[in-house]
Amino acid sequence: MRLWLQLHRIPLLMVLASLVFYGSFAYQLERSDFIKLLSLYAALFFLFYKLVQTNAGNFNFLFWTGITLRAVFIFSLPNLSQDFYRFLWDGRLLIQGINPYLFTPDSFASLGMTIPQGQELINGMGTLNASNYSNYPPVLQFCYALAALLAGNSVLGSVIVLKLILIAADIGTLLFGKKLLEKLQLPTHHIFWFFLNPFIIIELTGNLHFEGVMVFFLVGALYFIAVKKWLWSAVFLGLSITTKLIPLLFLPLLLPYFRSQFPSIRQALKQLSRYYMVVLLTVALLFVPFLSKAFIENFSATLSLYFTSFEFNASVYYLIRWIGFETVGWNLIGTVGKILPVVVIVFILYLSFFKKAKDLSRLLVLMLFGICFYYLLSTTVHPWYLTVPLVLSIFTRYRFLLVWSFMMVLSYSAYGPGGFQENLWLVGLEYLVVMGYFGWEVVVKGEVVCHAMQSRSSEGGSSVL
Repeated sequence: MRLWLQLHRIPLLMVLASLVFYGSFAYQLERSDFIKLLSLYAALFFLFYKLVQTNAGNFNFLFWTGITLRAVFIFSLPNLSQDFYRFLWDGRLLIQGINPYLFTPDSFASLGMTIPQGQELINGMGTLNASNYSNYPPVLQFCYALAALLAGNSVLGSVIVLKLILIAADIGTLLFGKKLLEKLQLPTHHIFWFFLNPFIIIELTGNLHFEGVMVFFLVGALYFIAVKKWLWSAVFLGLSITTKLIPLLFLPLLLPYFRSQFPSIRQALKQLSRYYMVVLLTVALLFVPFLSKAFIENFSATLSLYFTSFEFNASVYYLIRWIGFETVGWNLIGTVGKILPVVVIVFILYLSFFKKAKDLSRLLVLMLFGICFYYLLSTTVHPWYLTVPLVLSIFTRYRFLLVWSFMMVLSYSAYGPGGFQENLWLVGLEYLVVMGYFGWEVVVKGEVVCHAMQSRSSEGGSSVL
């Protein structure tokens, strides 16, 4: 034991320092204190990078480090997001047999109906959340209901249940991710660029964003694709979609991959049709308990607001908005917010019909580029949205998402002591660094990879001769 401690002295000191910084982050940080937030995040990111870099061969050590760091947040309330109050609201409605999609919290209260701590939850979630219908899909509603069922009327108890669900999902992502990396013949320690990333620990376990559950089902679906278990893959993808809708983007991108896996286009389309049917059946079965005309109207109205009313940490859209103010004198979000999703769909279809995916590695690259293009054109890019592209990047040679997972912290500068006000210089710096690194990876690293492949080809040719 003494010898082991001596050999692992430096990694243990790094873990201890991380525990102290995470403790300060969880229990002593105010979102409006951006300097402290940035300092803690930068220190944690540096320690995370060095831990993975220097302990790549020690899987168990990195695994238990990830669990220990998450445990720091168990008894803390989220301090970077107030969305969790809405989660608790929806869960308490559901266990009372009330469809959470049919009422806004404000309208529910105005009708004289109540739930335990209802006003406290409304005050906590804020005016914007309380005045809109829920847009959280069924898997999330069941998670919220489970928290309400197990924790009763305790806010902290419900938060603890939700955090345990998210930690379990992260462990599942780790296990599926490790197996997928083995199938792709990539180093298994790469999964820790996700599992130990401060961005993941803080945004998921710390602030209760359920992208972690969506990613668990998504990585599971990809693993089952890798081992040709199409039925399980389709079910997992359906569960991922009914956690968050974003994996719907990936459905068309499966076409070039299936086309390469079967001897004829007819067979590929037949198998892909079956796959889509299972996905849609899974989605339909989970939505059915909530289905009504009012649900469809309310859910679609809330989704429409996301594209045409909300703005945060955007890139291309902010440039278009600036041009709009300069040329016509007003914000074009009402029009542009409807056009940009169409551009994204066209790009996804272009990747689906005109790009090849001869293996799973290529499919993962198409998925990564597709979702990154979507976020580059989005009007709203909250930090936790990067969870999906980050985990996809782990299975490719691209690492610009690691850079983005650090630079994304700059978006929190918008929450100052005086209220919400975005610093567009910092938003510009975020995207400039990320796109610059991406360009370097595509041009410089791409040339290195091509040169290496050509060298191996030449060596192979010489040996044959």
